[in-house]
Amino acid sequence: MWPFWWKGASGFSAHSTAEQVTHGIDGTALTAIITGASSGIGEETTRVLALRGVHVVMAVRNVDSGNQVRAKILKETPQAKIDVMKLDLSSLASVRSFASQYKSLDLPLNLLINNAGIMACPFTLSSDNFELQFATNHLGHFLLTNLLLDMMKKTANESNIEGRIVIVSSEGHRYAYREGIRIDKINDEASYNTLQAYGQSKLCNILHATELARQFKEQGVNITANSLHPGSIMTNLLRYHSFINTLGNAVGKYVLKSIPQGAATTCYAALHPQAKGVSGEYLMDNNISNPNSQGKDTDLAKKLWEFSLTLTGEEES
Repeated sequence: MWPFWWKGASGFSAHSTAEQVTHGIDGTALTAIITGASSGIGEETTRVLALRGVHVVMAVRNVDSGNQVRAKILKETPQAKIDVMKLDLSSLASVRSFASQYKSLDLPLNLLINNAGIMACPFTLSSDNFELQFATNHLGHFLLTNLLLDMMKKTANESNIEGRIVIVSSEGHRYAYREGIRIDKINDEASYNTLQAYGQSKLCNILHATELARQFKEQGVNITANSLHPGSIMTNLLRYHSFINTLGNAVGKYVLKSIPQGAATTCYAALHPQAKGVSGEYLMDNNISNPNSQGKDTDLAKKLWEFSLTLTGEEES
């Protein structure tokens, strides 16, 4: 991460907040889905996009918590357009149900913000029998994106407004397993490492955006896809590592981003005019950055795509 005061080519820095990077932007013509929107940077992204006029659909596992956040935002911004829908990304059945329900609403879809995630949890299998971090952070989002792509293409075509897919990754991708993605050992409990498995799932996020961007360019589709590192932020992602959580709470105000700063790059990628036409990039601190070599591996991205199609039972359209 660059020093907080360093401003990149965008004119923004790590110190910039979500409100600052979207100042003066009118999002009233846009509709967005944000996963994991009931806490942390997802909640702040929801608040700021709604503040800019975007119709936000909060895709959340806990609908009660989502409705509490919605009520809080509406109290601050009475004109905000916010809906809450249930989505459990660790369940492919839940992802399919969400997508089906969303399509039935006959709403447009300009922005898809794949924000939800879990971090460094003990080895657990999802309801579909996939390692939980891989299932939640990548596979659920992969299926969700695939199921909503036709709707995004239709919206972009009819509105002549660029669609944008924003995938929240992490610098943690640099600490994945040595081979990057262990396609043959996704569910191997014996060699499971909590932080490396997290890094693997975050590498998947980058490669997902890379392959989406390649396909959009090949198809001539008016949609972009980018991944990003939000910054080091104290959120409930660290609940499985009490020591790190305690240390972070003690020194965080000196070295970590605030939640408004952490949500900035997501909001920049979703709304800022400077991001128009930018696709297949990895962003950090509101500027284009670089992932590691595995994050740039287009062959690995294609391999992950095919693997994910197989696991979700999806066919190429």
